[in-house]
Amino acid sequence: MSVELASLLLFVCTFALLAVGVPIAFALGGVAVVFAIAFWGFDHLNVLAIAGFSTLQNVNLVAIPLFVLMGWILYKSGIADDLYEAMYVWVGGVKGGLAMGTIVISALFGAICGDLLAAVFTITTISLAPLLKRGYDKHLAIGAVMAGALLGLIIPPSIIIIIFSSVTGESVGRMYLGCFAPGFLLAALYMLYIGVRCHLRPAMGPTAPPETRAGWGIKFAKLRGVIMPLALLLSMLVGIYSGAVTPMEASAVGVAGAFICAAIKRRLSLKVVWEAVSMTLRIACMIGWLFLAIACFTAVYAGMGALDLARNIAAAVPGGGLPVIIIMQFALVIFGMFMDDVAIIMIFGPIFLSVVKSLGFDTLWYGVLFMVNIQLAFLTPPYGFGLFAMRAVIPTIPELKPFNISMGDIYRAAVPFIGLQALALALIIIFQPLATFLPSLLIR
Repeated sequence: MSVELASLLLFVCTFALLAVGVPIAFALGGVAVVFAIAFWGFDHLNVLAIAGFSTLQNVNLVAIPLFVLMGWILYKSGIADDLYEAMYVWVGGVKGGLAMGTIVISALFGAICGDLLAAVFTITTISLAPLLKRGYDKHLAIGAVMAGALLGLIIPPSIIIIIFSSVTGESVGRMYLGCFAPGFLLAALYMLYIGVRCHLRPAMGPTAPPETRAGWGIKFAKLRGVIMPLALLLSMLVGIYSGAVTPMEASAVGVAGAFICAAIKRRLSLKVVWEAVSMTLRIACMIGWLFLAIACFTAVYAGMGALDLARNIAAAVPGGGLPVIIIMQFALVIFGMFMDDVAIIMIFGPIFLSVVKSLGFDTLWYGVLFMVNIQLAFLTPPYGFGLFAMRAVIPTIPELKPFNISMGDIYRAAVPFIGLQALALALIIIFQPLATFLPSLLIR
């Protein structure tokens, strides 16, 4: 069997299993085992075991369950609600201020939460109903909440970045630094868009009535509720960026800080701890199986010569390397319409990065592009993962029933933010220092 046909069958079988609902880890691992037996026989299955367990020896993986636990402790203890309340009393008097504040809170909470569904659920629950009840345009409010929740994918300390770094061999610290500027560039573009739209059409983002605006005493009182979690997040970021601590050490500090924050607020109960630990265990086990499966899949893919085939195809594309980069971006958008972020990273991260390296491009730059593109794919109709996550959450919130939010409303709300993400992607392609300046400045 030729390498070309074997590669085609490998991906067709994998996508077929995913399409019928087989979990990602079992789809990848099962296909890898079958193809390994077909190519090498039963005598060489130990290659898969060696590849799988060597992947799990990566010490950076320790940070994943710790960051997840930190996020769930902060979520279950109600600290996200404190962040939103403080934001409202400070920016409620600005046109579109509540939507712009939602972007800020979404970015902060998405970064510390780590789990996309948890971020979408939390931000939608605490933000969407208050926005709509205060007269905000339905589509502007939905779009701001969705786009804001997805910012957590690339704003450090993101778990997805750790996963990407672990399967591709990129430095976690360099990826964090590379994604920092693009992440906040996206947040700034969102806020600028909201501010301009609400300035041109004030009815889309009305200010809070004067009689409901809080005085300075209440404003500063509300800040007390957010000082600790913000200090915790900033201390981790400063520690990572300064090189004082590794991401793994920062995650341990984050967990300890989350417990301290919850305890000081008198919200650290056995129920909170049990729910947080249970969710962390579920997510950590899922990710562990995924790493075992993708290690086996990659070993088979590389062993049958398919990586060389991918590099040769990329080298044969007319026009040099940039057309290949652009084709990859379109491919990621399509994959993101029907696959979740972890599956895309696990399957295509190592393959695409190998091609990029063979073309002579900066792999850090492309890694940042990869992360930003996943965000874009998740908001792209008709099957963007973020769109359906939002659709799944809305019926669970009783306060949203009077607003009759349909799937069409969600699609329409995503359109302007898709354009902003595409703009950010183009800027990173054109101006590579957006992704590489901080790592080159701070890491020698």
